[in-house]
Amino acid sequence: MIHYNTYCHPVSKKWVTFVHGAGGSSSIWFKQLRAFRKHFNILLLDLRGHGNSAPVFKDSFNDKYTFDVITNDIIEVIDKEGIKSSHFVGISLGTILIRNLAERHPERVDSMIMGGAILKLNFRSQILMKLGVVFKSVIPYLILYKFFAFIIMPRKNHKQSRILFVNEAKKLYQKEFIRWFKLTSEINPLLRFFRAKDIAIPTMYVMGEQDYLFLPAVRKVVNAHKKSFLTVVAQSGHVVNVEQSDVFNQTSVNFIQSF
Repeated sequence: MIHYNTYCHPVSKKWVTFVHGAGGSSSIWFKQLRAFRKHFNILLLDLRGHGNSAPVFKDSFNDKYTFDVITNDIIEVIDKEGIKSSHFVGISLGTILIRNLAERHPERVDSMIMGGAILKLNFRSQILMKLGVVFKSVIPYLILYKFFAFIIMPRKNHKQSRILFVNEAKKLYQKEFIRWFKLTSEINPLLRFFRAKDIAIPTMYVMGEQDYLFLPAVRKVVNAHKKSFLTVVAQSGHVVNVEQSDVFNQTSVNFIQSF
C-alpha cells in the first residue's frame, strides 16, 4: 500500500484527499495543510514511487503503470480508512487521477478541486512528450525533468515551484521516472474522453493566468460542462497552490464548504 497520512478534525465529517502530480509528493501541499485542517479531515497521499511510497519488489518486473493501476492505489487507501466519500484536491497530473477515479467510482467523490488541471495537450505539449519518449532512456531523468519544469513553469515568479518539484523528483529512480513517463502513451484518448463527457460531480478548476499550456482547454470545458467552475488566479503559473496559496486555499475551502 502507498504511504499516506491522515489528520482528523474533532467535529467535521467531511474528508479532503490531496493528490499530487508526477515527480512530486504529499509535501507539495505544505501551504494547504494548516488552512484545510481547520475545517476538514485530511488525507495526504504519496503516489507509488514518490515521497515515502518506495517502489515495491513486484513493480521491479512491471515496466508499465496505467492510470487505473494508480487510481486503485488511492481507492485502496480510502477503503482501509473507511472513508465512504471524499472531496478531492489535485494538482497537475493528479487532476487526471482524480477525474479517472470519479469516472470509475463517482459515489466516492463529493467534489473535485483541480489545480493546474491537464485536460488537453496542445501542440507544444505534444512535442515535449515526444522528445521525452525519444530521450527518456538515454538522458538522465533529472535533466529531462528540469527541462520539462522550465517549459511548463518558465517565468521568474514560477521559480519556487520549479525548485520544489525538481527537489522532489530527485527522490525518484530512473526506472520509476520511465514508468510514469510511459503513462503518456494513454493520456490523449483519456483526456479526449474527459473533455467530451460532462460528469455530474461539482468541479472547481483553479488555474494560474500564466498556465499557458493548459488554461485554454480548461476554459472550453468549463463553458461546456454544467457543474464545472473556473477561478483564474492572477500572477500565477501551473502550480497555483504554491505560487498563490492564499487564493487557492480560500477558493477551495469555500467551494467545499458549500456542500
